[in-house]
Amino acid sequence: MTYKCAVVDVPYGGSKGALMIDPKRYNEEQLEQITRRFVRELAKRGYISPSTNVLAPDIGTGGREMAWIADTYRQLYPTDINHIAAVTGKPVSQGGIRGRVEATGRGVQYALREFFRHPEDVRMANLGGDLEGKEMVIQGLGNVGYHAAKFLQEEDGAKVIAVIERDGAVLNESGLNIENLTEFLRDKGGVKGFPDGMFIKNGVSVLESKCDLLIPAALESQITASNAGRVQSSLVVEAANGPVSYAADEMLRERGVVILPDIYMNAGGVTVSYFEWIKNLSHIRFGRLERRFDELKGQQIIDVLETTFNKRVPEQKKKDLIAGAREADPVRSGLDETMRIAYQEIREVLHSRKEVPDFRTAAYVVAIEKIARSYIEMGI
Repeated sequence: MTYKCAVVDVPYGGSKGALMIDPKRYNEEQLEQITRRFVRELAKRGYISPSTNVLAPDIGTGGREMAWIADTYRQLYPTDINHIAAVTGKPVSQGGIRGRVEATGRGVQYALREFFRHPEDVRMANLGGDLEGKEMVIQGLGNVGYHAAKFLQEEDGAKVIAVIERDGAVLNESGLNIENLTEFLRDKGGVKGFPDGMFIKNGVSVLESKCDLLIPAALESQITASNAGRVQSSLVVEAANGPVSYAADEMLRERGVVILPDIYMNAGGVTVSYFEWIKNLSHIRFGRLERRFDELKGQQIIDVLETTFNKRVPEQKKKDLIAGAREADPVRSGLDETMRIAYQEIREVLHSRKEVPDFRTAAYVVAIEKIARSYIEMGI
């Protein structure tokens, strides 16, 4: 997390913590009791506050749990005016920010868009063109995998040909409808029986399918020395944390496979958590002050254009020009900017330093140099 935050210029030190429980074994009331007790234990040791340790959702948690955490912290510290900033990923009604739920998947999309803006990098992966028509295999249709697949398919024209889940995989070379598959998965608890694709019991084997983009978005160590030699994709996108083992990483690089590393690719979540934290500390939602002002300025521009040229602006164009930014708009803009700049810094290191062999090493060089610079400048 320290390196991930440094890569995307998020001013958090970085830490990880968790409870070793299976949430499926507990009902909602029990999970709430466990979560609230966890917060009290953290608070007892000084491990939670808006200024020292800001919690955020990860595997097994979401907005519900973050709301419990926020409420418990508020009860413990009722005079802390910034109490709501002690945790991010909250529901919007509880001080959360629009765009946080899909942030990691959206970050994957923005990162891939930036990758495909650089033909030199695209050629490294033996690919060409843009995302349009690129075939993808996604492992994990949870929050990250679902949103990455949805946005890349609907907005960039990529095609999801296979999805790997806990009970196996479903394959359709003509393309899978992600919304239909997600609804089926939610209802049935697995992908077996999905009518619009072929079910493959040994889901992990589908990681070896021929595709343009292989996106492991579930668990760590899914591509290992035992299957790396059979991976056919020339571009591996680490949407999960550590999905490629150390040995597999070496094997893939030796074969010329390009790997876009996790500390960059899935940094969208912590980036938008940072935006939520800023919102909570400022005590005002993004867009509240300027939205109507921007709409008024847009309307004035339209009026000047129509008066000057004696011609009406098409209605849809008028709406687009007049519309002020809603909260989700600056969030997406800020995330896009963050992922673009971070990628450009990484590729600059990769292409300018002969001793840096790949994107992963380049990302760590960027992160470590930023951290070292901050220590030196502070005199530590």
